[in-house]
Amino acid sequence: MAVNSQNHEAAAADKRRAARIRPRDAASLLLVDRSGPELRILMGKRHMRHVFMPGKFVFPGGRTEVFDGRVSAFSELAEADQAKLLGGMGSRPSFQRCRALALAAIRETYEEAGLLLGRRHDDPSLIKHPDWAAFSERRIIPDLSLLRYFARATTPPGGSRRFDTRFFLAFRDAVADTLPEPTGPSQELEELCWLPFAQARQLDIPEITRLIIKEAETLLGENPSLTPGSALIQYRMKYGRFVREVF
Repeated sequence: MAVNSQNHEAAAADKRRAARIRPRDAASLLLVDRSGPELRILMGKRHMRHVFMPGKFVFPGGRTEVFDGRVSAFSELAEADQAKLLGGMGSRPSFQRCRALALAAIRETYEEAGLLLGRRHDDPSLIKHPDWAAFSERRIIPDLSLLRYFARATTPPGGSRRFDTRFFLAFRDAVADTLPEPTGPSQELEELCWLPFAQARQLDIPEITRLIIKEAETLLGENPSLTPGSALIQYRMKYGRFVREVF
């Protein structure tokens, strides 16, 4: 009886600790191919060895790193996108944190999909961090102005990992170079595919991913050139379901 009581208390303590986990800043990129008659987005299947969402199809993305905000850029974020990011940062707003989110989306797209977004540049020494060496070697500088911040979602409390993910949109035209491998160097995604929005929604994907795909499709229908200034869509968990808010 005492053992069962101890197990119950330990489980309750673990649950309380999980509820207190602070979400980590993360970024994800929806890359859109507009070269054909139908828009297609890039999706990748997470390797089954991953603890977090194994086997699920996702967009390239991941958490920000300390150095991301200090990486040089060809151009900065559009003022409207920067303002939306700053407005949702609570007591810790900063220009560097905005840059880190956008640059993390670009870095993760390279690491997971082997696609380098940016512009050709004559001075590769501007990119110095080893995680960005591929950009420097190919004389590519990331261009933040090519990204549009359009959605945000926070992992619900209770899990061992929580992320406060900002979603960006960009066109495939922004890709300056591509690795010859079928996936990126991290090999986190074992399968990459370009799919129309309707087909992408039929994949084995988390519900929040399905919602974000729908939001991206709606936005592109209303603003096909992705001109800065569109509304920000935010999803958060409330009463056991995702609640949609528009800012």
